[in-house]
Amino acid sequence: MNVMGIDVVIPDYRWTIGTPHTHAYLLQPLQQLLDDHPHSRQVLDLGCGNGALAQQLDQWGYRVVGVDPSASGITASRQRNPEMRFHQATATPAEIKALGLGPFDVVVSTEVVEHCYAPRLWAASAFAALRPGGLLIASTPYHGYLKNLTLAITGKLENHFTALWDGGHIKFWSRRTLSRLLQEAGFEVVAFRGAGRVPWLWKSMLIAARKPLV
Repeated sequence: MNVMGIDVVIPDYRWTIGTPHTHAYLLQPLQQLLDDHPHSRQVLDLGCGNGALAQQLDQWGYRVVGVDPSASGITASRQRNPEMRFHQATATPAEIKALGLGPFDVVVSTEVVEHCYAPRLWAASAFAALRPGGLLIASTPYHGYLKNLTLAITGKLENHFTALWDGGHIKFWSRRTLSRLLQEAGFEVVAFRGAGRVPWLWKSMLIAARKPLV
C-alpha cells in the first residue's frame, strides 16, 4: 500500500474465527454510546478484524458493513457472518470511496487507530463515510499521566510499549491527542468513556465524535 507517497507493508494478523477482536470490557460503554443515538442503524465497522464485533452489532439490531485491510480477517468475517458484507480495504478516503459504501449513521472503529501509520487518513476515512450528523465511536488503549507513571513505577513500561510486536501499536494516544486528531478532521467531540480497570488507569478509552450537519 502507498500512503502519502511511501510504500507501507501492512502485516496480516492471521485472523481466525476464534481469535478475539474486541475486548469484552469495551462492549458496555460502546453500547451506551450507541444507545445515546437511538435513530442510528447503518454502521460501518472500520477495521473489523475477524467480524466478531460486527456480529455483536448485528445482534444489537444494527445493519453492519465491515472493512479491514487483512485478507485473513475478511475471510474469517465472511465465514462468521455469511449474510453480511465485508470488504478488504485500507482506511484511506480513496479506498473507502472506491467501495461505493454509505453514507453511514455510525462508524465504529475499536482498537484500530493505534495501528495506523497515517492516522489522519483513518480519521478522514471515517468522516467521509458518515452522513452529515453521523457519529464516529473510536476506542484505543488509554494513556494518561497517572497510568504512564504507574507503568513506570511498576516496571511494566517497557513491556507495555514493546517494539517487538510485528504490526503492533505504533501510536499511543491520550484523550487530548485523539480529540485533537478528530477535531482536525472536522469532527466535534461529544463524549468520552474509560473502559477496563479503575478510573484514570483505564485499559482503553472510547471517544464519540459527530460530523457536523453542514
